[in-house]
Amino acid sequence: MMTTDSTARYEYFSQQVKPLLDRVYGDRTAQDLVDRIFKLLDSHFADSVEENLNKWSQDNIIAIAYGDSIYSSTGEKPLVTLSRFLEKHLEDTITGIHILPFCPYSSDDGFAVIDYLAVNFELGDWSDIEKIGKKFNLMADLVLNHVSSQSEWFQQFKQGIEPGCNYFIEANPDADLSKVIRPRNSPLLAKVNTVEGEKYVWATFSHDQVDLNFENPDVLVEFLKIILFYVQKGAKYIRLDAVGFLWKEPGSSCIHLSQTHAIIRLLREILQTLDPSVALITETNVPNRENLSYFGNRNEAHMIYNFSLPPLVLNALLQGRSEHLKTWMMSMPPAPIGCAYFNFTASHDGIGLRPTEGLLAEEEFKTLIGVMKQFGGQISYRTRPDGSQSPYEINISLFDALKGTAKGEDRWQIERFLCSQTIMMSLEGIPAFYIHSLLATHNDTENMERTGHNRSINRHRWNYEELEKQLRDPESPHAIVLKELCRLIRIRRRQPAFHPNATQYTLHPLNQALFAFWRQSMHRDQSIFSIHNLSNRTQKLRLSNLNLVCTDSWCDLISGKCIEEVHTEFILKPYQSAWITNKY
Repeated sequence: MMTTDSTARYEYFSQQVKPLLDRVYGDRTAQDLVDRIFKLLDSHFADSVEENLNKWSQDNIIAIAYGDSIYSSTGEKPLVTLSRFLEKHLEDTITGIHILPFCPYSSDDGFAVIDYLAVNFELGDWSDIEKIGKKFNLMADLVLNHVSSQSEWFQQFKQGIEPGCNYFIEANPDADLSKVIRPRNSPLLAKVNTVEGEKYVWATFSHDQVDLNFENPDVLVEFLKIILFYVQKGAKYIRLDAVGFLWKEPGSSCIHLSQTHAIIRLLREILQTLDPSVALITETNVPNRENLSYFGNRNEAHMIYNFSLPPLVLNALLQGRSEHLKTWMMSMPPAPIGCAYFNFTASHDGIGLRPTEGLLAEEEFKTLIGVMKQFGGQISYRTRPDGSQSPYEINISLFDALKGTAKGEDRWQIERFLCSQTIMMSLEGIPAFYIHSLLATHNDTENMERTGHNRSINRHRWNYEELEKQLRDPESPHAIVLKELCRLIRIRRRQPAFHPNATQYTLHPLNQALFAFWRQSMHRDQSIFSIHNLSNRTQKLRLSNLNLVCTDSWCDLISGKCIEEVHTEFILKPYQSAWITNKY
């Protein structure tokens, strides 16, 4: 029998989640699910389920790394080594860490999960994860579209054993699935030998990553158990990997379906009941308008990846022009209240090209592809519904992607790269730095050739002792970049105008080599004019074009240069950035 408090919680919970379950599963199943899920979560409800609108501030900075991005020759577990590196070099710089999939896996560097509740023993154990989580806000991946073919669930499927026998999507190989949108060029259906004979199962990403059947509500409940477990282990961000493909309806595109959006809303409500401080983030590498839909009506993801940013920043710096960045920025709505953009320029994956659709002209797109090949990059392709192939992503280290311009390599690699990172951390949203950006890591062609996978070029594993040697050398690009990025990040963290939801307004200097925008703090007491020279030539900006309030004193936070006269010209060296503010 429920107590009065429990009854009140149940009524509130049912009111919040039943309409969403109705949308996905229908009324009869939904009512049963409400009871099952409430029973699972009742003893774990937060004291208050009021929405937390203060999940972040300008102080939030996230790093992204694999558990073994840094390893030691001493034989210690990589998570221990990673923890040591973070504490030594980044403890006063970053506030959060996205440790890429740390569970046992069979392929795709962790994204073919075998066991969601375990830590890959080669990396360490849960105590290592929890130790890192005590010093840095932890982001954990929830790979919920698919599971490893070596998982217990899929082995049960092949043996006809419950519950796994009901967890996957069987399909007729002769069915018309031509409308399905996919990020890969492998066959959609994987042939599997089972105790009941040959079957075909849905595999959006690879035949080792078998799609789960969320039409079965038991699958949803399994993942709610996993979310509860991750929150108990200290996760402050839950990242929904490849979530756009979650729901399948033959005859449709099978991406961004309404049931998928309803499930994301449901997961947000579940997290709200467990811990209102935890944020849900969706990873949907798709054109910009489609990506924005994952905010919902400020009731789906708390954060969405800003997928158009990496290719547009890269293209702007290769071309030395700001026009496409400005066009994109003007089209970007402010994130809804309680939501934020997740800004990044590089990640463990490649630089997505679908987000450039409708933003880059064909010739410029071809130039981008060609230059990346010249700089050692690879191009990965996807199969369109009509069977044709199109570029899906660029696989390259961002540091090497910026070793030159569309005219070829030059001597401005470090400055150009630092400009790219300064642009990213200046924009509305929460900045995220891939560890190989912080470390100015080069292309790992040897790793790519060894694995046979293009993405391995940007998944270098640093030997800790060698990395420390490089960082002690003040002339190495790794030391130069890390030192300067840490300095810039620490400056940024102190500026209210860089709050993730602070006002952002695009500026329009006549000089296309300059990319400029205005940020204003939520209390309107600080303005920052963020100015970036995208070219390898010195540029001039008339400060009168910025409308600096003449009664205030102004200073560039990056150079420390104070501005004595607001009607003079401000000189920017090649790839120089400036944060001109009235509060310093």
